[in-house]
Parts: sequence; structure tokens; C-alpha cells
Amino acid sequence: MLEEFLSSDVITKILYEEKYRDFKERYNELIDPSIIYVTDLVSCSHKYHLRHVLPELTFAFEPPHVLGDLVHRGLEEILSAKGFKVEYPVETIVSIGEKQYHVKGRIDAYDPDKGIVVEIKTARSSQGTPHYHHIEQIRFYLLFTGAKKGVLIYITPDRIVEYSIDPWEDTGILETRVKETIDDKVHPRWDWECRYCLFNRLCPYRKEQ
Repeated sequence: MLEEFLSSDVITKILYEEKYRDFKERYNELIDPSIIYVTDLVSCSHKYHLRHVLPELTFAFEPPHVLGDLVHRGLEEILSAKGFKVEYPVETIVSIGEKQYHVKGRIDAYDPDKGIVVEIKTARSSQGTPHYHHIEQIRFYLLFTGAKKGVLIYITPDRIVEYSIDPWEDTGILETRVKETIDDKVHPRWDWECRYCLFNRLCPYRKEQ
């Protein structure tokens, strides 16, 4: 007979509480229409609008998310010991008409002396990397910091691979994307987005795959 073991939730509870605390700390930002995240600029514009109405749906405690968080923390700790600034916040203000919008992001690792921005990604597979929305995300960070080199690294079960990313050539892209987002002009931005979207069962713009 196989030995049976009692269930335990000691560590799982710690992980959950940590994730939920982060969510609660960001809650007021999630419902504030004057705040736009860099990830909003590289995604379907309707997500930004649904997030303000249904912020709780953005909270997820799933194994892939937890694993991604732990990989981020581990690599960030290593990079911090090498002189990188980790979880580095960036923010800029964009005026559209009479309104001002705070565009915010958080860089995984940044070396201001060498002008290097690092973005860490985890995934189930390395197939199709680098993904273009990740390229755009790191290019916005390059735009915000004035850094000249982006390093986009993927850590997956089958590969560890990194790519060198150059800055945007179009310096007007920020205002264009902010306007697209607030005017809800692009939904979806990528043909695969609806399949993975947290709001796909509530969205009138959902595209069937």
C-alpha cells in the first residue's frame, strides 16, 4: 500500500499572502484612469478600460505566475549583487488634450552607468521568442531611461536565451500609444491576445481563434 501524507499549506499560504498584498497595494492605481502602465501600451486597449471596472479579475494566483515571480526574484538578486538597480520604477507624464496621464513601469534590472535595461521573462516554451510585445515593452523602458541597450532574457524549461534590443526609432510612439489606449482604438493588438485574456468572457471585442 502506498503511504499517504497529510496536506500542508504552510508555504502556499505565505506565497498567496505575498501575492495578494502586492495586489492590494496596487489596487488604487488599477482603478485610476489617469495611470497607464507600460504593459497597457503594448496590449489590447480595451484591457485598460475593463481593468478600471473589474480590477479584481486581474488578481491571479496560479503556478505559472508564482514560478515567474520566483525566477524574477532569484535573478534580480543576482543582478543586484552585480550592481544593477532592480525593480526600478519609471514614470513620465503625457498630456492628451487637457488631461495628463501618468505612464508607469517597473524595470526588472537597470544599470544606469552602462545604459543597460534588462527585462526577464518566463514561459512554458521558448517557441516564437522574442515576442514582439516584450520587445515593445523593453523599448519603452529604453525610451524612458535614455539607455541604449536592452537585454530581453527568456528562462523556459527548454532554453535560456537572451536578445539584444535597440531603442525605438519612432520617438513619437509614446503619445501615439497613450492616445490609442485612452480612446480604446486597438482591440486586440495581437491576434493571440483574446485567447489568454482575463477578460475574454466579458469583452465585446473578443476575436474567436
